[in-house]
Amino acid sequence: MKRRVAILISGRGSNMAALIDAAKAVDFPAEIVAVISNRVDAPGLEKAAASGIPTLVVESKPFGKDRAGFEAVLQRALDEKEVELICLGGFMRLFTAEFVQRWYGKMLNIHPSLLPSFPGLDPHGQALQAGVKISGATVHFVIPETDAGPIVMQGAVTVADDDTAETLSQRILGIEHRIYPEALRLLASGKLRLEGDICKVADGADRDGTLISPRTI
Repeated sequence: MKRRVAILISGRGSNMAALIDAAKAVDFPAEIVAVISNRVDAPGLEKAAASGIPTLVVESKPFGKDRAGFEAVLQRALDEKEVELICLGGFMRLFTAEFVQRWYGKMLNIHPSLLPSFPGLDPHGQALQAGVKISGATVHFVIPETDAGPIVMQGAVTVADDDTAETLSQRILGIEHRIYPEALRLLASGKLRLEGDICKVADGADRDGTLISPRTI
């Protein structure tokens, strides 16, 4: 039985599209049953509809700072769709601790850095300013703190000396589109387990994988 997934967006839905494409595979253990936006003008809504995914808008702006009020309406929509798992795809709205706790272990987010390094805004600029040689993206479970929570999966790229925030962002976006569907696959297939603040994976990953930058001779 495939797990029922909702993707929450606020913008173009780049990672949303990658998740939708992955879920088209017959053997993928999850199905995207709804794309929900808190903005009526989110370009991702058209992309989702074009892919045959039901879309819904739950506008957050009318609620102002009443996050709980917004979440009550959102939760009703999730309940109506019998959603079991949530993926955040550029969802620009903070949740209350109560909502996050309700979905703990069942809600994923992706951030374009190797967390816990460079959380928050402009992670690519932060990475370049720090002079790191490797950067990447992280899929993690959502907790009340921003860009935190148990790490599910990470992917990395090398950082070139002439990189800008824009060029680095584009390469990392390619990594995001690869690891987010795989993280959802692991979650939906029951291969993840939480031990405190640590996420562990059944049938552990390749222990010989290495990435060194700059390359050694």
